[in-house]
Amino acid sequence: MSALTVLQVGFGVATQDLGRPGFSDMGLGAAGAADRGSAALANRLVGNRPDAAVLEALLGSVTLRTDAYVAVATAGAACPVEIERADGRVRGAASHEVLMLAPGDTLRIGTATAGLRSYIAVLGGFAVEPVLGSRSWDSLARLGPPPSSPGDVLPIGDARASWPIVDAVPQPDEHWPDDPVVLDVTAGPRDDWFTPDWRDTLTRQDFTVGSDSDRVGVRTTAPQPLVRAVTHELPSEGVESGSLQVPPEGFPVLFLADHPVTGGYPVVAVLTPESVDRAAQLRPGDTIRFRLVHRRPAR
Repeated sequence: MSALTVLQVGFGVATQDLGRPGFSDMGLGAAGAADRGSAALANRLVGNRPDAAVLEALLGSVTLRTDAYVAVATAGAACPVEIERADGRVRGAASHEVLMLAPGDTLRIGTATAGLRSYIAVLGGFAVEPVLGSRSWDSLARLGPPPSSPGDVLPIGDARASWPIVDAVPQPDEHWPDDPVVLDVTAGPRDDWFTPDWRDTLTRQDFTVGSDSDRVGVRTTAPQPLVRAVTHELPSEGVESGSLQVPPEGFPVLFLADHPVTGGYPVVAVLTPESVDRAAQLRPGDTIRFRLVHRRPAR
Protein backbone atom coordinates (compact mmCIF):
# COMPACT_ATOMS: atom_id res chain seq x y z
CA MET A 1 0.00 0.00 0.00
CA SER A 2 1.28 3.48 -0.89
CA ALA A 3 1.89 5.87 1.97
CA LEU A 4 3.04 9.31 3.06
CA THR A 5 5.54 9.60 5.90
CA VAL A 6 5.22 12.52 8.31
CA LEU A 7 8.57 14.30 8.60
CA GLN A 8 7.47 17.40 10.53
CA VAL A 9 4.31 18.80 12.09
CA GLY A 10 3.60 22.17 13.62
CA PHE A 11 0.80 22.99 16.04
CA GLY A 12 -1.43 20.02 15.31
CA VAL A 13 -2.23 17.68 12.42
CA ALA A 14 -4.93 15.00 12.45
CA THR A 15 -7.07 13.08 9.97
CA GLN A 16 -10.66 14.20 9.49
CA ASP A 17 -13.54 13.10 7.31
CA LEU A 18 -17.29 13.74 7.47
CA GLY A 19 -17.35 12.57 11.09
CA ARG A 20 -19.31 9.91 12.95
CA PRO A 21 -22.93 11.08 13.30
CA GLY A 22 -25.45 8.87 15.04
CA PHE A 23 -23.72 8.30 18.38
CA SER A 24 -25.22 11.16 20.39
CA ASP A 25 -27.07 8.62 22.57
CA MET A 26 -23.60 7.46 23.66
CA GLY A 27 -22.53 11.02 24.39
CA LEU A 28 -20.38 11.29 21.25
CA GLY A 29 -20.55 14.19 18.85
CA ALA A 30 -20.02 13.84 15.11
CA ALA A 31 -16.62 15.60 15.02
CA GLY A 32 -15.23 15.67 11.45
CA ALA A 33 -13.55 18.51 9.57
CA ALA A 34 -14.05 21.88 11.27
CA ASP A 35 -14.22 23.66 7.89
CA ARG A 36 -16.23 21.14 5.91
CA GLY A 37 -16.28 23.26 2.77
CA SER A 38 -12.48 23.47 2.56
CA ALA A 39 -12.08 19.75 3.29
CA ALA A 40 -14.59 18.95 0.54
CA LEU A 41 -12.78 21.26 -1.88
CA ALA A 42 -9.41 19.61 -1.22
CA ASN A 43 -11.01 16.21 -1.91
CA ARG A 44 -12.69 17.51 -5.06
CA LEU A 45 -9.41 18.84 -6.40
CA VAL A 46 -7.77 15.40 -6.36
CA GLY A 47 -10.92 13.58 -7.42
CA ASN A 48 -11.84 11.94 -4.12
CA ARG A 49 -15.35 11.23 -3.01
CA PRO A 50 -16.60 13.62 -0.30
CA ASP A 51 -16.18 11.10 2.52
CA ALA A 52 -12.44 10.53 1.92
CA ALA A 53 -10.20 11.31 4.89
CA VAL A 54 -7.97 14.39 4.71
CA LEU A 55 -5.35 15.92 7.00
CA GLU A 56 -6.44 18.97 8.97
CA ALA A 57 -3.41 21.09 9.89
CA LEU A 58 -3.62 23.96 12.36
CA LEU A 59 -1.83 26.94 10.77
CA GLY A 60 -0.45 24.58 8.12
CA SER A 61 3.19 23.72 8.89
CA VAL A 62 3.52 20.05 7.93
CA THR A 63 6.06 18.11 5.83
CA LEU A 64 5.26 14.80 4.12
CA ARG A 65 7.34 12.39 1.98
CA THR A 66 5.73 10.00 -0.49
CA ASP A 67 6.83 6.52 -1.54
CA ALA A 68 4.62 6.43 -4.65
CA TYR A 69 3.18 8.52 -7.47
CA VAL A 70 0.33 10.49 -5.90
CA ALA A 71 -1.89 13.52 -6.57
CA VAL A 72 -2.12 15.97 -3.67
CA ALA A 73 -3.94 19.27 -3.08
CA THR A 74 -4.41 21.70 -0.21
CA ALA A 75 -7.32 24.02 0.59
CA GLY A 76 -8.50 26.20 3.46
CA ALA A 77 -6.01 28.52 5.15
CA ALA A 78 -3.59 30.13 2.70
CA CYS A 79 -0.18 28.45 3.12
CA PRO A 80 3.06 28.56 1.12
CA VAL A 81 3.73 25.22 -0.59
CA GLU A 82 6.87 23.73 -2.11
CA ILE A 83 7.98 20.36 -3.45
CA GLU A 84 11.47 18.94 -3.02
CA ARG A 85 12.15 16.26 -5.61
CA ALA A 86 14.00 13.09 -4.73
CA ASP A 87 17.10 14.45 -6.51
CA GLY A 88 17.12 17.60 -4.35
CA ARG A 89 15.52 20.01 -6.81
CA VAL A 90 12.96 22.38 -5.21
CA ARG A 91 10.00 23.95 -6.97
CA GLY A 92 7.42 26.36 -5.69
CA ALA A 93 3.74 25.42 -5.74
CA ALA A 94 0.46 26.82 -4.43
CA SER A 95 -2.54 25.91 -2.35
CA HIS A 96 -5.74 25.03 -4.24
CA GLU A 97 -3.63 23.42 -6.98
CA VAL A 98 -3.34 19.76 -7.98
CA LEU A 99 0.25 18.64 -7.34
CA MET A 100 1.78 15.45 -8.74
CA LEU A 101 4.40 13.79 -6.52
CA ALA A 102 6.80 11.01 -7.45
CA PRO A 103 8.41 8.43 -5.14
CA GLY A 104 10.84 10.13 -2.75
CA ASP A 105 9.36 13.62 -3.22
CA THR A 106 8.76 15.79 -0.16
CA LEU A 107 5.79 18.14 0.20
CA ARG A 108 6.36 21.12 2.50
CA ILE A 109 3.43 23.23 3.64
CA GLY A 110 4.48 26.39 5.48
CA THR A 111 2.77 28.45 8.15
CA ALA A 112 -0.58 29.90 7.11
CA THR A 113 -0.57 33.57 6.10
CA ALA A 114 -4.36 33.85 6.44
CA GLY A 115 -6.93 31.60 8.09
CA LEU A 116 -6.34 28.91 10.71
CA ARG A 117 -6.91 25.42 9.29
CA SER A 118 -5.56 23.96 6.06
CA TYR A 119 -6.65 20.66 4.53
CA ILE A 120 -4.42 18.22 2.64
CA ALA A 121 -6.05 15.65 0.38
CA VAL A 122 -4.34 12.81 -1.47
CA LEU A 123 -5.91 10.81 -4.29
CA GLY A 124 -7.41 7.72 -2.62
CA GLY A 125 -7.73 9.40 0.78
CA PHE A 126 -5.80 8.67 3.96
CA ALA A 127 -6.55 5.07 4.91
CA VAL A 128 -5.76 5.16 8.61
CA GLU A 129 -7.76 2.71 10.73
CA PRO A 130 -11.31 4.03 11.33
CA VAL A 131 -12.87 4.19 14.79
CA LEU A 132 -16.67 3.73 14.96
CA GLY A 133 -16.79 4.09 11.19
CA SER A 134 -14.87 7.37 10.95
CA ARG A 135 -11.26 8.44 10.49
CA SER A 136 -11.85 11.70 12.38
CA TRP A 137 -9.98 12.67 15.53
CA ASP A 138 -12.43 13.99 18.17
CA SER A 139 -10.43 16.27 20.47
CA LEU A 140 -13.20 16.43 23.10
CA ALA A 141 -13.87 12.68 23.39
CA ARG A 142 -10.19 11.83 22.64
CA LEU A 143 -11.49 9.31 20.13
CA GLY A 144 -10.35 8.31 16.67
CA PRO A 145 -6.97 8.03 14.94
CA PRO A 146 -4.60 10.12 17.10
CA PRO A 147 -2.94 13.32 15.85
CA SER A 148 0.08 12.79 13.61
CA SER A 149 3.67 12.90 14.85
CA PRO A 150 7.00 12.87 13.01
CA GLY A 151 7.74 9.34 11.82
CA ASP A 152 4.10 8.33 11.37
CA VAL A 153 3.33 6.48 8.14
CA LEU A 154 -0.08 7.40 6.68
CA PRO A 155 -1.40 4.77 4.25
CA ILE A 156 -3.16 5.92 1.08
CA GLY A 157 -6.46 4.36 0.01
CA ASP A 158 -7.53 2.88 -3.31
CA ALA A 159 -7.57 5.58 -6.00
CA ARG A 160 -9.86 3.43 -8.17
CA ALA A 161 -12.82 4.58 -6.03
CA SER A 162 -12.18 8.21 -7.00
CA TRP A 163 -13.72 10.62 -9.48
CA PRO A 164 -11.98 12.55 -12.30
CA ILE A 165 -9.41 15.07 -11.05
CA VAL A 166 -10.32 18.77 -11.24
CA ASP A 167 -7.49 20.70 -12.88
CA ALA A 168 -7.86 24.00 -11.00
CA VAL A 169 -10.19 26.22 -9.03
CA PRO A 170 -10.05 30.00 -8.47
CA GLN A 171 -7.48 31.02 -5.87
CA PRO A 172 -9.08 32.36 -2.68
CA ASP A 173 -8.38 35.83 -1.38
CA GLU A 174 -5.50 35.64 1.10
CA HIS A 175 -7.24 38.15 3.35
CA TRP A 176 -10.66 38.11 4.93
CA PRO A 177 -13.10 39.91 2.57
CA ASP A 178 -14.71 41.73 5.48
CA ASP A 179 -13.27 43.62 8.41
CA PRO A 180 -14.64 42.40 10.77
CA VAL A 181 -15.51 38.87 9.57
CA VAL A 182 -19.28 38.65 9.15
CA LEU A 183 -21.04 35.48 10.33
CA ASP A 184 -24.70 34.88 9.44
CA VAL A 185 -26.99 33.56 12.18
CA THR A 186 -30.64 32.67 12.60
CA ALA A 187 -32.59 33.09 15.84
CA GLY A 188 -31.93 30.20 18.21
CA PRO A 189 -34.28 27.94 20.18
CA ARG A 190 -33.80 29.96 23.41
CA ASP A 191 -33.75 33.52 22.08
CA ASP A 192 -36.76 34.26 24.32
CA TRP A 193 -34.53 33.71 27.37
CA PHE A 194 -32.86 37.06 26.64
CA THR A 195 -34.06 40.65 26.92
CA PRO A 196 -35.87 41.99 23.82
CA ASP A 197 -32.80 43.98 22.73
CA TRP A 198 -30.67 40.84 22.28
CA ARG A 199 -30.75 41.28 18.48
CA ASP A 200 -29.17 44.73 18.71
CA THR A 201 -26.61 43.56 21.26
CA LEU A 202 -25.62 40.63 19.06
CA THR A 203 -25.54 42.37 15.69
CA ARG A 204 -24.55 46.01 16.35
CA GLN A 205 -21.18 45.53 18.01
CA ASP A 206 -17.93 43.78 17.23
CA PHE A 207 -16.88 40.61 19.04
CA THR A 208 -13.29 39.46 19.54
CA VAL A 209 -12.14 35.82 19.29
CA GLY A 210 -10.61 34.60 22.56
CA SER A 211 -7.25 32.88 22.91
CA ASP A 212 -8.87 29.81 24.51
CA SER A 213 -10.75 28.87 21.33
CA ASP A 214 -10.30 25.39 19.79
CA ARG A 215 -12.15 22.72 17.78
CA VAL A 216 -14.78 22.54 20.53
CA GLY A 217 -15.77 26.18 20.26
CA VAL A 218 -14.84 29.80 19.61
CA ARG A 219 -15.03 31.96 22.72
CA THR A 220 -15.86 35.64 22.24
CA THR A 221 -15.81 38.89 24.17
CA ALA A 222 -17.40 42.27 23.44
CA PRO A 223 -18.00 45.63 25.14
CA GLN A 224 -21.63 44.77 25.93
CA PRO A 225 -22.80 41.32 27.12
CA LEU A 226 -26.14 39.73 26.26
CA VAL A 227 -28.56 39.96 29.18
CA ARG A 228 -30.78 37.10 30.31
CA ALA A 229 -34.50 37.70 30.84
CA VAL A 230 -34.96 34.19 32.25
CA THR A 231 -32.44 33.58 35.00
CA HIS A 232 -33.29 30.11 36.32
CA GLU A 233 -31.27 27.05 35.36
CA LEU A 234 -31.78 25.46 31.95
CA PRO A 235 -31.86 21.64 31.88
CA SER A 236 -29.21 20.26 29.53
CA GLU A 237 -30.48 19.94 25.98
CA GLY A 238 -29.06 18.99 22.60
CA VAL A 239 -26.84 21.42 20.69
CA GLU A 240 -25.53 21.47 17.13
CA SER A 241 -22.46 22.83 15.37
CA GLY A 242 -22.87 26.58 14.95
CA SER A 243 -24.88 27.04 18.14
CA LEU A 244 -24.21 30.30 19.98
CA GLN A 245 -24.46 29.24 23.61
CA VAL A 246 -24.38 32.09 26.12
CA PRO A 247 -22.80 31.40 29.55
CA PRO A 248 -23.57 33.61 32.58
CA GLU A 249 -21.04 36.32 31.65
CA GLY A 250 -23.11 37.03 28.53
CA PHE A 251 -20.57 36.49 25.73
CA PRO A 252 -21.42 33.76 23.18
CA VAL A 253 -19.44 30.57 22.70
CA LEU A 254 -19.68 29.39 19.10
CA PHE A 255 -19.70 25.58 18.91
CA LEU A 256 -17.53 23.90 16.26
CA ALA A 257 -17.05 20.29 15.15
CA ASP A 258 -15.99 18.79 18.50
CA HIS A 259 -18.72 20.42 20.59
CA PRO A 260 -20.48 18.44 23.36
CA VAL A 261 -23.79 16.84 22.40
CA THR A 262 -25.67 18.71 25.15
CA GLY A 263 -25.35 22.12 26.77
CA GLY A 264 -26.72 23.73 29.90
CA TYR A 265 -26.76 27.36 28.75
CA PRO A 266 -29.36 28.89 26.40
CA VAL A 267 -28.62 29.04 22.65
CA VAL A 268 -29.50 32.53 21.43
CA ALA A 269 -28.70 31.95 17.74
CA VAL A 270 -27.30 29.40 15.29
CA LEU A 271 -24.81 30.00 12.47
CA THR A 272 -25.58 29.02 8.90
CA PRO A 273 -23.46 26.11 7.60
CA GLU A 274 -21.37 28.44 5.44
CA SER A 275 -20.63 30.65 8.44
CA VAL A 276 -19.60 27.63 10.55
CA ASP A 277 -16.89 26.98 7.95
CA ARG A 278 -15.75 30.60 8.15
CA ALA A 279 -15.76 30.47 11.94
CA ALA A 280 -13.43 27.45 11.79
CA GLN A 281 -10.82 29.71 10.14
CA LEU A 282 -10.91 32.40 12.85
CA ARG A 283 -7.74 33.11 14.78
CA PRO A 284 -7.51 34.43 18.35
CA GLY A 285 -7.78 38.21 18.23
CA ASP A 286 -9.86 38.27 15.03
CA THR A 287 -12.86 40.59 15.04
CA ILE A 288 -16.25 39.23 14.04
CA ARG A 289 -19.74 40.62 13.62
CA PHE A 290 -22.96 38.62 13.60
CA ARG A 291 -25.64 39.26 10.97
CA LEU A 292 -29.16 38.02 11.64
CA VAL A 293 -30.79 36.38 8.62
CA HIS A 294 -34.13 34.68 8.15
CA ARG A 295 -34.16 30.92 8.02
CA ARG A 296 -34.60 29.60 4.47
CA PRO A 297 -37.85 27.75 3.87
CA ALA A 298 -37.53 23.96 3.60
CA ARG A 299 -37.84 22.52 0.11
